[in-house]
Amino acid sequence: MHIHVLGICGTLMGSIALLARQQGHTVTGSDQNVYPPMSVQLQQAGISLQAPYSATSIPDKTDLVIIGNANLARGNPAVEALLESGIAYCSGAEYLGRYVLGNKWVIAVAGTHGKTTTASMVTWILDYANLSPGFLIGGVPTNFQYSAKLTESNFFVIEADEYDTSFFDRRSKFLHYRPRTVILNNLEYDHADIFDNLEAIQQQFHLLMRAIPGNGLIILPDGDSALEEVIRQGCWTPTVNFSTNLDSQAEVQAVLVTADGAEFNIIVANEYQGTINWKLTGQHNVRNACAAIAAARHAGVPPTSAIKALNEFNGVKRRMECLIDHPRLKLYDDFAHHPTAIRTTLEGLRAQVQGETIIALIEPGSATMRKGIHGAELITATEPADQVLWMQPDNIQFQLGALLPDSNHQLFTNSQLLVQAAHDLVSVSEKTVHLVMMSNTSFQGIASILTAKLSQ
Repeated sequence: MHIHVLGICGTLMGSIALLARQQGHTVTGSDQNVYPPMSVQLQQAGISLQAPYSATSIPDKTDLVIIGNANLARGNPAVEALLESGIAYCSGAEYLGRYVLGNKWVIAVAGTHGKTTTASMVTWILDYANLSPGFLIGGVPTNFQYSAKLTESNFFVIEADEYDTSFFDRRSKFLHYRPRTVILNNLEYDHADIFDNLEAIQQQFHLLMRAIPGNGLIILPDGDSALEEVIRQGCWTPTVNFSTNLDSQAEVQAVLVTADGAEFNIIVANEYQGTINWKLTGQHNVRNACAAIAAARHAGVPPTSAIKALNEFNGVKRRMECLIDHPRLKLYDDFAHHPTAIRTTLEGLRAQVQGETIIALIEPGSATMRKGIHGAELITATEPADQVLWMQPDNIQFQLGALLPDSNHQLFTNSQLLVQAAHDLVSVSEKTVHLVMMSNTSFQGIASILTAKLSQ
């Protein structure tokens, strides 16, 4: 079968294209722009790409078109040509549920933050235990070559997004996946472009609860009030809690050995299981590890084995990925999409580097941040940083500059000026500098520009 993917460079759609290729299909794809890291993966897999969208995007003799969500709606020339052609089509999530997941034991990772990292952890733990899971992750785990893989294993790990499915299907994507094991990492208001409020997101999460079998498992943090409200709406599946709070009665607990979260002990059912000492930092990643251990335990992997695996876990691209590692300068690329993600990442870095200099370069890239929904919370999230350089995107819907304090914050509308300012701050610093780029977009390509400029 010849499958063409519209929106193929998105993390989900690109991963679906890789799975379809592994199934033996001929796969091609189109996007508005072709960009890494997904474009690199696709080209390495022998998948040809076309850009931008046009009325001729879809090749002749295509059997099925899989439609993504970003910029794919009525009025898009490729969408209009598809609807007029009569070629069969479906959403990416529908394709997964119908053609990939089937009778698999699906382990789904949902929540506002940490989905990609936690799904990568679960996959690595199961792979380390020789269970060879299939997986689809919305990023590139550095322990694997690709973001998606199809195997003969009964287990399949998937990052389960609450975002809607397509222009013709407004349900959350995860409702197509029919999981048996579900991690609910956390729940906050996000995706303001499709959800009016937190209650609307909770409704989708409760629909997910209704589809989890009685022999499944729901894993969630102790004390997350938004998730607890979802559970109170009705739950027919056993639950397990995890926590980093010593006063908690959670079944899976982490006890910090170092404040930065680089080393911690794991307690399961009140018994010490082992110590994790890894490259990651931040209590958010400690909690991600607890959730991953609980999910792997449900799949039959003992916590002691999971701990050994996580001691060899290398993280995910664009999740505090270190691009320059020099004694006087560290440059990181981080996929920050929400004030909580910004704050917890910077807090973890601050705990690790102590008095060294942290400079954050931030672009409010998500729809929620661009709308100004979080307001001053976006600014207070940066408190662990010494200097903050803000990039104001063209499509922002509020006056970011009006929220900025007089000191330690600068606003830019030109990426070249922002890069120069970052370079100047690094040049005059007498301390080691940790420069963190934070955006869930391509950040106007400044990663490569900064890397080249600072490497000089």
